[in-house]
Amino acid sequence: MNNTHTNTKAVMNRLSRAIGHLQSVKKMVEDGRDCSEVLIQIAAVKSAVNNVGKIILQDHINHCVVDAVQTGDTKVLDDLSTAIDKFMK
Repeated sequence: MNNTHTNTKAVMNRLSRAIGHLQSVKKMVEDGRDCSEVLIQIAAVKSAVNNVGKIILQDHINHCVVDAVQTGDTKVLDDLSTAIDKFMK
């Protein structure tokens, strides 16, 4: 099975930005910043992480799942279903 992921660099860049943003939120908490400001920034981090998940999911479907379907590997579909269930919680 071909596990080439065309968006790896974009995913890594977005993860780095989300990590940096989360570190900023941690500093806000350490500095005693207003709770409303902290919650807004946490929402931004959650959104960034969800967007990374969407990119990974699209990449997985476009490459791994397509390859698996062509080769008759149904386990990949079962694994994807489980992963989507966990991602959507």
